[in-house]
Amino acid sequence: MAANGASASRIGPKDDEKDDEKEATPAGGESGGRRAVRPRGGRAGSVTHESLRGVSQSYQPVIERQLRTRCIPLCCRTVGSCVEADHTIAAAFFDLDKTIISRSSTLAFGPSFYRHGLITRADAVRTALAQLVFRLAGADHQRMERIRAQVGDLCRGWPAERVSDIVGRHLHEIILPLVYADARRLIAAHDSAGQDVIIVSTSGLEMVGPIGKLLGASEVIASRMAVTDGCYTGEMEFWAYGEAKAIGMRELASARGYQLADCYAYSDSVTDLPMLETVGHPRAVNPDRALRRIARERHWPVLAFGARSAQGM
Repeated sequence: MAANGASASRIGPKDDEKDDEKEATPAGGESGGRRAVRPRGGRAGSVTHESLRGVSQSYQPVIERQLRTRCIPLCCRTVGSCVEADHTIAAAFFDLDKTIISRSSTLAFGPSFYRHGLITRADAVRTALAQLVFRLAGADHQRMERIRAQVGDLCRGWPAERVSDIVGRHLHEIILPLVYADARRLIAAHDSAGQDVIIVSTSGLEMVGPIGKLLGASEVIASRMAVTDGCYTGEMEFWAYGEAKAIGMRELASARGYQLADCYAYSDSVTDLPMLETVGHPRAVNPDRALRRIARERHWPVLAFGARSAQGM
């Protein structure tokens, strides 16, 4: 199971800005969970623990809709990146933490889990410290592996239905204020261009699924923890991290007919390099130092998401 609305500026030196401007018009157009969020034009089904069980694919639908191929060019000026619709079938894959929202989605729910008795005061303090480290230092491989082990130990024995209930009850108040306004506009641009929006996150399906529903994503790829007798065992059935994200994206592309060369991917972290390399149009968003260097070397557009959305948007 485990991040704003002023216009954004690009990150990096002037050379990066030239690269970004050059990329203003693109040349071309894991095994976790997949969840239904809302049918277009209809109401979404409720998110329950039973809907999470027995899922073998690496992706889960969050929106039921027909693939669209409208030819409507739409430019998202706030991030300096043009989104185009064409006759190919394409999608936009978004990392979640520090790409769509300004914090770790898993750690953001720590206070709610404490108030509802799932974690102790000491656990809550450790969660707050982990959140601070994540915001200041980002994620690297060693840190992500520690998080994987810590999440398993912390959640062992938790009733899965109770976790889903807490997430659903506090979703709007916790997540909406963290959403980057630029990310919201870019998601809308891809949607208007006829491209499916996919959230690909290391956070747990119990959180990513509802967040996907909230933001209008059509699919999510997320981590999934094993459940026995309604409680988490502490074992991870699928860890949506690194190459596993790319595997999930390729599986989904094969299932839905996406042409990956025409697809987009957005992330802030070098740990998502396999995800970015899977598509024809990678984008670095508020990148860490390592990803910024790679983006500069490969002439990938670098986007800076600034202010977060106002609560209730």
